[in-house]
Amino acid sequence: MKLISPLLSLALACAAATASAAGPLEKSECIAPAKPGGGFDLTCKLAQSALMDGKFIADPMRVTYMPGGIGAVAYNAVVAQRPAENNTIVAFSGGSLLNLAQGKFGRYNEADVRWLAAIGADFGAIIVSDSSPFKSLKDVLAAVKADPTKVVFGAGGTVGSQDWMKAALTAKAAGLDPKAMRFVAFEGGGEAITALQGGHVHVYSGDASEAVQQQKAGSKIRVLAVMADKRLPGDLSSIPTAKEQGVDIEWPIIRGFYMGPKVSDADFKVWSDTFKKMMGTPAYDKLRAERGLFPFDLVGAEADAYMKKRVGEYRKLVQDFGLPVAK
Repeated sequence: MKLISPLLSLALACAAATASAAGPLEKSECIAPAKPGGGFDLTCKLAQSALMDGKFIADPMRVTYMPGGIGAVAYNAVVAQRPAENNTIVAFSGGSLLNLAQGKFGRYNEADVRWLAAIGADFGAIIVSDSSPFKSLKDVLAAVKADPTKVVFGAGGTVGSQDWMKAALTAKAAGLDPKAMRFVAFEGGGEAITALQGGHVHVYSGDASEAVQQQKAGSKIRVLAVMADKRLPGDLSSIPTAKEQGVDIEWPIIRGFYMGPKVSDADFKVWSDTFKKMMGTPAYDKLRAERGLFPFDLVGAEADAYMKKRVGEYRKLVQDFGLPVAK
């Protein structure tokens, strides 16, 4: 049997020590729980660009795709198979939180991961065509109250989706049971806006940044209200919030990341501190705005507490609307 020389032994020990001491920001990976393109991919690539451009990481972040169950496959894989990976973050959205509330992620719930950060958000919006007689959110509510059969809501999602929830909350504000609301589900926002302009639906419960992009592309639409806590900057700065119009509805469409449940406190803190520094730079503000997101910055324990609270609120909402809810 060959003996290992003392020098080789020392080299192997040093290599092992170096490997075990690899930091959480080294050879980092972002999992997008969907196919390339779309919101999860956008979220990962925003972090990828901001971290690398700001020199917060030395190696380019790898983006990998894990589609299935609108986030469920990735959630289950990270919790069950990769719980302690300190250099892996996973993109999520407000829709992920809503799906958790409805039990669509299987046996795991919001307490089974570490919510790392919210890095920006879009917000719900109430949108009509330019030719609509509705000039304000109050006009919509008054019309629903007068005759709910004459107001048709449209959205890019089925019953229980985020867009349906926004329409349901608007109907509820008018005193209408959401189950009695006239609602048409479309494959996506583009189809819904086409139907809106054609007069096939009267109100579209979409997203603020999407509305801006559609207006710039020539769509003849008008935003009546944004579902934010305060007016949004830029192109929508003149649009009042729902709250300003007497309707207490907020609907942030959060973009962010979570990590596995067994990631150490020390490594979690490294990521939290890094995201906090990254989001505090003017360069990050520019990158976020280019992707149609508005400021919504939370990290670490604050982000973790907020996401868990939000899922609890969604769970109550789906119960109130008579939808299936997680046990």
